[in-house]
Amino acid sequence: MPNKSPNSKSTTTVSEPPADQQTPPGATAPEVPPGPPRKIYNIVKYGEPILEKPSKTITNFDVELADLAEDMFASMYAAQGVGLAAPQIGKGLRIAVVDVTAGKNPEAKIVLINPEIIHAEGEKREEEGCLSIPGFRGYVVRPLFVTVRAQTLSGEPFEIRGEDLLARAFCHEIDHLNGVLFIQHLSMLKRDLIRRKIKKMRKQGEW
Repeated sequence: MPNKSPNSKSTTTVSEPPADQQTPPGATAPEVPPGPPRKIYNIVKYGEPILEKPSKTITNFDVELADLAEDMFASMYAAQGVGLAAPQIGKGLRIAVVDVTAGKNPEAKIVLINPEIIHAEGEKREEEGCLSIPGFRGYVVRPLFVTVRAQTLSGEPFEIRGEDLLARAFCHEIDHLNGVLFIQHLSMLKRDLIRRKIKKMRKQGEW
């Protein structure tokens, strides 16, 4: 999910804060060994089958998974996004990363493993875009508040509540893990217009 106005509101409350996401003393996540700079993945664009397929549940909580999460953050920041799901870098795994501060606050980094929305309330219609569909935006109705149940990088279950932009980012990225793109929430007319424009761009070698 692309970055947006810095004035956008986002709040979060976490029950049983996942230690491996906030890295306090005693964090239990597998440590990513020091090494070269993070890998920056290319963002998969609309039209690739992986974007419309449900991702696989993660069962191995190891160093490779922690390493992937850090690479995803680096790739997301490089693309100027506030959320990124594994299918967007060509990996069909149920992992997504979110940081609505776009890297300005390290404590705002959130990793969601095998996430699911367990509660939603309110509605807000707002313009939305996607790193995998660059240059196109549309108004999407999302819940104003959501509660997500997920696992940490060490496999520990936790719940996190998001409001406004954070709630929208959670919904957007979990949609990706279920093979759903934001344009599927648009009207058929708007959706078809975007698809026709992308088809034309692909023929011209611009996509």
